[in-house]
Amino acid sequence: MDPWRYSTQGISLALRVTPRGGRDDIDGLETLADGRVVVKVRVRAIADGGEANRAVTELLARALGVPKADVRILSGATSRLKQIAVAGDPRKLGEALRELTAAKPAE
Repeated sequence: MDPWRYSTQGISLALRVTPRGGRDDIDGLETLADGRVVVKVRVRAIADGGEANRAVTELLARALGVPKADVRILSGATSRLKQIAVAGDPRKLGEALRELTAAKPAE
């Protein structure tokens, strides 16, 4: 099961973020203890003053080829687990996410 849902405006996806992760990257998929699948993301920024959230939205915008304004945090602004909305063509966004996470299977 994919950690993203499609809507008419774009997609929403579940993330697990690692701040101060050494690099800005999408590490693939991870299955949490409760069985949910999330996209693993790491950023160099620290989790202070919204820096890590800003880095996450910039990373996703760059990786998915959308403007930064089209990526917003729906929930989890102060948590490692976040729900993110990305505006755009849901089919293209889903394909891009599948490619970004395909080479990196769930752990």
